[in-house]
Amino acid sequence: MRDSSSQINRSRRASQTNLRMSYNVCLLVFLSCLLLLGVTFATNMEQTTIVIDGTRQIAEIDENFVCATLDWWPPEKCNYDQCPWGYASLINLNLSSPLLAKAIQAFKTLRIRIGGSLQDQVVYDVGDLKTPCTQFKKTDDGLFGFSEGCLYMERWDELNRFFHATGAIVTFGLNALYGREKLRGNAWGGEWHHTNTQDFMNYTVSKGYAVDSWEFGNELSGSGIGASVSVELYGNDLIVLKDVIRNVYKSSQTKPLLLAPGGFYEEKWYSELFRLSGPGVLDVMTHHIYNLGPGNDPKLVSRILDPKYLSGSVTGLFKNVERTIQEHGPWASAWVGEAGGAFNSGGREVSETFINSFWYLDQFGMSSMHNTKVYCRQALVGGFYGLLETETFVPNPDYYSALLWHRLMGKGVLGVQTNASEYLRTYVHCSKGRAGITILLINLSKQTTFTVGVSNGVKVVLQAESTKRRSFLETIKRKVSWVGKKASDGYLNREEYHLSPKDGDLRSKIMMLNGDPLEPTVTGDIPKLEPVRHGVKSPVYINPLSISFIVLPTFDAPACS
Repeated sequence: MRDSSSQINRSRRASQTNLRMSYNVCLLVFLSCLLLLGVTFATNMEQTTIVIDGTRQIAEIDENFVCATLDWWPPEKCNYDQCPWGYASLINLNLSSPLLAKAIQAFKTLRIRIGGSLQDQVVYDVGDLKTPCTQFKKTDDGLFGFSEGCLYMERWDELNRFFHATGAIVTFGLNALYGREKLRGNAWGGEWHHTNTQDFMNYTVSKGYAVDSWEFGNELSGSGIGASVSVELYGNDLIVLKDVIRNVYKSSQTKPLLLAPGGFYEEKWYSELFRLSGPGVLDVMTHHIYNLGPGNDPKLVSRILDPKYLSGSVTGLFKNVERTIQEHGPWASAWVGEAGGAFNSGGREVSETFINSFWYLDQFGMSSMHNTKVYCRQALVGGFYGLLETETFVPNPDYYSALLWHRLMGKGVLGVQTNASEYLRTYVHCSKGRAGITILLINLSKQTTFTVGVSNGVKVVLQAESTKRRSFLETIKRKVSWVGKKASDGYLNREEYHLSPKDGDLRSKIMMLNGDPLEPTVTGDIPKLEPVRHGVKSPVYINPLSISFIVLPTFDAPACS
């Protein structure tokens, strides 16, 4: 009996040991899963309420607010001993790439602005040219180190077939230096020769190519970058160009917009441009933003995560541009014609990574609040700031940020007040194509998880913290908002899109949506951007260093009707 009893005890001890091991393994697997899902165990939890005024719109953006640029830079374009452009130029971009086409088609209507530093050296190979039309070449005496370049009509035909197939809405940047001569410093003078532009437009119309807008010049305003043109000449040129457009398009049903000057905002120069060109000539005033500094600046990351810097460097700019239009050109609207964050091709291992989306989406939100109708990102492809990887066209994190904005954020911008710390950035729009509102929440804090309540100013629509006792699964859901796909408290759900970096690495090129990596499918398609759903009255949790879009379909917002 003693032998039998000992055997039983040994068996029990073995079973208990196995159970403990199984429990530890399960616990380890569970914790590992949480880490893989990007859960952050924050040291702080802060409750906050945002109050949204749904009775009126404070601003309005264009239906196709998101825009990306295609530039002219040849492969020889280099900065800081790095040459990140490859074959991303309009003249050599691989238009037969299925992934490139699908990336644009995912937007259905993506604005593409054709232009950049070299646009004022592009000659159009059409009509009676006085000199041969040749490709860009490196040269010490040329603007930005390059000679004049050529746009052959065969290439223009290929580009337009591509734009038509992908549903792109095209803005074309014109050469505003053609025929002028260099004076002293970076000033250029003399008459702008419009014949080459007119011949190019005539060719474009004769082929039935759709150009939504023509932009005159790139960074020639004010002090200029590389070259400058006086506001007196520029204002007169716009009058001439407007007449050219009217004549070329006189038999067309649609009339393209005229954009200018595509430079860095200087209040006096921009105001004078309206006065000199006169009412109704300039349809859109464009300006550029590179507020993070040069691409090799070691402070790029700290600036992106600093709410004071994000606001201080551009909030006044958006206000001033809006005021200039109201006072001097109320017939026009404002676009950000080019913005890459960091200039000189962007910041390596910053601009193409998750962390850049904090800056990018914050720019969207801030500019929208001041009636910026369109925001063009430098670039769709090319440099380190490309939305798509230069060689493979695989989307970088900012691509998915732009796509979510395009699909979720409607035209109407709503006012919002919050008692949250400055590290929680909050923007609210009418939802796109549906009832309700969409909230963009950007958490710049490294340690604080925010629990967010929503009020319409009259009643609390969404509590910052539920008072009922939670089940174990609900407790998990509190930390892991993507556990479970449907709400358990009724059919009225809200949608949540939580963005985080893979493995918690802010400089990862892989963005996670609700814990799943966003990567092209095995068939080379753009992945579906699926939300998670929760009951509309349950609290929202925003993890540290993450971004969330929250769609509230039942929020009472008369301004969005």
